[in-house]
Amino acid sequence: MSHFFKKIVVESTTQIEFIDISEYVEDALEESGFRNGSVVIFSPHTTMSIAINHKETMLLQDFMRMLYRLVPVEDQYSHDLFELRRDTNADGRSNGHSHCKALLLGASETIPFSEKRLVLSELQTIFAVEFDGARSRDIVIQVNGN
Repeated sequence: MSHFFKKIVVESTTQIEFIDISEYVEDALEESGFRNGSVVIFSPHTTMSIAINHKETMLLQDFMRMLYRLVPVEDQYSHDLFELRRDTNADGRSNGHSHCKALLLGASETIPFSEKRLVLSELQTIFAVEFDGARSRDIVIQVNGN
């Protein structure tokens, strides 16, 4: 089995945002030249997740409402108590809620492909899910195959 590695950059514009990265993943698969295998999509950020679901406007609003309800911004997060933190690489953002939301969804997804096509249904979309925007983010795509 061989590997193909690609890093892409996405730009978020709002605090929580579902960014469709399906085309980037399909492009990486095409560039790899592999016919069969799997694709791993990974977010190297602690306040961004990778998820697969249906891209429908009202459903995306439901997802955001659910995430705000499960992990409210206005709640108190120890991470945000800068005066108590001892780590030197704190970025000064009150984003404890963003870290908690990202933990719920996870940092990666793995998708099989066959005959150069991702094994996804017509309703499935690959999202980079931003929880601490607006900012520039790296996404890692690794294609494993033959």
